[in-house]
Amino acid sequence: MEFPASENRKPHAVCIPFPAQGHINPMLKLAMLLHHKGFHITFVNTEFNHRRLLRSRGLNSLDGLPDFCFETIPDGLPPSDENVTQSALSLFLSTPKNCLSPLRQLLVKLNSTSTSGPPVSCIIPDSIMSFAVIAAKEIGVPCACFSTSPAAIFLLSLSYRQLEEKGLLPLKDGSSLNDQMSTTINWIPGIKHIQIKDFPGFFHTTDSNDPMLQFLVTEVERCTTASAIISHSFNALESDVLSALSSICPPIHAIGPLQLLVDQLPENNLKSIGSNLWKEDAECLKWLDTKETDSVIYVSYGSITVMTPEKLVEFAWGLASSNQNFLWIIRPDLVVGEAAVLPAEFLEETKDRGLIAEWCSQEQVLNHRAVGGFLTHCGWNSMFESLYSGVPMLCWPFFADQTTNCKLACNDWGVGIELDKNVTRNAVELHVRELMQGEKGKAMRIKATEWKKKAEEAVASDGSSSSDLEKLVNKVLLSKP
Repeated sequence: MEFPASENRKPHAVCIPFPAQGHINPMLKLAMLLHHKGFHITFVNTEFNHRRLLRSRGLNSLDGLPDFCFETIPDGLPPSDENVTQSALSLFLSTPKNCLSPLRQLLVKLNSTSTSGPPVSCIIPDSIMSFAVIAAKEIGVPCACFSTSPAAIFLLSLSYRQLEEKGLLPLKDGSSLNDQMSTTINWIPGIKHIQIKDFPGFFHTTDSNDPMLQFLVTEVERCTTASAIISHSFNALESDVLSALSSICPPIHAIGPLQLLVDQLPENNLKSIGSNLWKEDAECLKWLDTKETDSVIYVSYGSITVMTPEKLVEFAWGLASSNQNFLWIIRPDLVVGEAAVLPAEFLEETKDRGLIAEWCSQEQVLNHRAVGGFLTHCGWNSMFESLYSGVPMLCWPFFADQTTNCKLACNDWGVGIELDKNVTRNAVELHVRELMQGEKGKAMRIKATEWKKKAEEAVASDGSSSSDLEKLVNKVLLSKP
């Protein structure tokens, strides 16, 4: 659909990601796609993350275009170290209480006759920034909540009240905790047999008033009052789950993988806009160019996962003993409370087959011919990128949706091997070798290649994700609520 040339007659989408790296990235890609379809975009970061982006990417990096603008709202948290990732719990407690009023003020500003842009015509918040649903209803525009996790997470979260009614959650104190965690649930429509241990980490509490649990359930439930739900998935990957959600939710649109849709866009000034909160190390790709096909295991724990110095050392010696080439991303704030220091002996032993960097362009790395495996924390962006790049995974989930994502990769999609949470160097060595050289690793690489093909089919002009994106635009974002 084409819109009139006049800027003030364009539809205007306000995009509001949750203020964490794994949520900003997919929201920016969605915003780029909508901009290509003729929308004026206002992209709303928190003030804290806006400053981080300017530091990592340069003072002019968020200048945007006349019809792709960046605005900010405060997150309500006190000042903190500008180079350290904010606490997820702190953000969960703060954003619902402190962000609605600043958003209202921003919407008034954007709709003011003194501004050069068109009036706001729709709002797209992250599914855990659902206070924006209230603001959208107040100004009478459609609101589509964007779930940046697999659709299974959304469905499981909506099922929590039933699990609570059946006495299965919250967990009960006592010696039977392991038995409770191994309980299999087989009555949730769209979800194959799943054990409680594989539910999102928020569910693994004995406190019914746990703030993280209550935040997640409340946010997801409020999303069901929105005009639509957007899922970063695709139909072939989660057809049963999406079907089940369609009977209990507003219209749900699975439009992933977003990166593959963005790759189809013509070159324009938006391609230079990035969302990484850390500066990328360009040497990673040059180093990979020197390695043989499928010979490198890429190791990254995402933007939030932290660990003890002891676990870092276990990973290090496991990688060293595996005798595999590795590219290892170690963020400045990866180790709890101190700098990440690796043994000098490890650095000397692996200097010819290992590269350590603080951050990189992950999608480019996963698509590089030299990368044959990914040791991941199981954040959805990382797993999805690995899946549509055809790269099998060694899974070490940390928290939130990652335990469920791990189960999906290992049990449902056949592309992962789980690494025990209490990681040891021997387990790392064993599993890295199996992933990179073993028969199981070869079988998973074949399976990952099959999923890559299905992802490419989903974003083809006649694919399910392309079709759902068109429906989202024409039937939701351009409609009246």
